[in-house]
Amino acid sequence: MLKQHTISIKHAWDGLVWALKTQPNYRVHLTLSLIAVACSVILKITYIEFLLVVFMITVGLVIETINTGLEQTTDAIDRKIREDIKIAKDVAAAAMLIYAFGSFLMACLIFGPRIISLLVK
Repeated sequence: MLKQHTISIKHAWDGLVWALKTQPNYRVHLTLSLIAVACSVILKITYIEFLLVVFMITVGLVIETINTGLEQTTDAIDRKIREDIKIAKDVAAAAMLIYAFGSFLMACLIFGPRIISLLVK
């Protein structure tokens, strides 16, 4: 039983490493996530705000991972341009776009007032 879980974790780790090595959007998300964590420390956001930042980072990476998996799956089915596959890819990408807009808004609400107060001083 433990061996099955160990193998599952290894496969998940392999998928994460593959995504980091091959997917530019994944690296962009990680870079922006590190910037958000650094801003959290520098701007001394509250504990609850930091939890929100960590939650947003985690969900964003999960959505990007699912989007990447769906893209790879559809490419394995057929690399030709097919309307049904295009729709599946576009809708998955739209999920990430919607989340990115929401995350940006949340970041503005959390970091914005602190940045403005620093600029006004």
